[in-house]
Amino acid sequence: MRVGTEGKSMAPPLSSTSMIDEQPLISSGLVYRLTAGVAVLAALTVAITIGGRWLGEKISLAGHTDSIRPITVTIGEDTLRLGANTIRFPSERANGIAERVDLYLTWPQMQGYSDVDRLRFDDTSQSSSLIFLQISQSTMSRDMSGRLEPIYSHLMEGQAFAGPHGLTAHPLRADAGYSGEVLLTAPRAGEPDYVVRCILPASPDLATSGDCQRDVKVGKDLSVLYRFSANQLGDWQAMDAVVQGFVTSHLIDAPDAGGISASDG
Repeated sequence: MRVGTEGKSMAPPLSSTSMIDEQPLISSGLVYRLTAGVAVLAALTVAITIGGRWLGEKISLAGHTDSIRPITVTIGEDTLRLGANTIRFPSERANGIAERVDLYLTWPQMQGYSDVDRLRFDDTSQSSSLIFLQISQSTMSRDMSGRLEPIYSHLMEGQAFAGPHGLTAHPLRADAGYSGEVLLTAPRAGEPDYVVRCILPASPDLATSGDCQRDVKVGKDLSVLYRFSANQLGDWQAMDAVVQGFVTSHLIDAPDAGGISASDG
């Protein structure tokens, strides 16, 4: 006997819409991904903050350092111990043997870079208050004063005239490579004449940090070339003594150079 199916009601199949409605609005996988994403963003924010501060400090220093860590440099027969903040170029702030070392110092304090004097090093309008030293092994037997008669006297042209601060100005020959330059000289009791090469600005406002340069001998075999602003010519006598005294005071005996390890540089 066949049982009829007409009397039995069959449940309609679930629609796809009903199945979707049964799912949770936010799955556990999505929650995990969102949480992980927030954590990554937080980590990036911290990294950017720290990195930005570090980068900002580096940009602000612009190659300077306020570290007074001693650097020991041997040039020829002489060894110097200098504060890192007095050395102008980062590549030269290393212990060991070098052909030369470049320094920059405040005048007249003869101090290296510091946060207090930051503008004097960064602001070009204040750079005339700095003095720049280049220390290397001597390549000539005479310093600038000693070269006055045998060399510079043959490079002068025209009449000498009264220069600033008691100095006598001698125009130098343009065809010898000294266009616009003058040699300033002055007699000194018991010493060779003071001699310095300068490009004299038309007005004090046009002075730069490298208007004048002079070289002297220090130590066993060092030549110290120092450059300074024409606005500082009034200090010419004191400056010569101070520069030589500064370099001499930083000379050490070569055997002591091993007192600072190379890793400190």
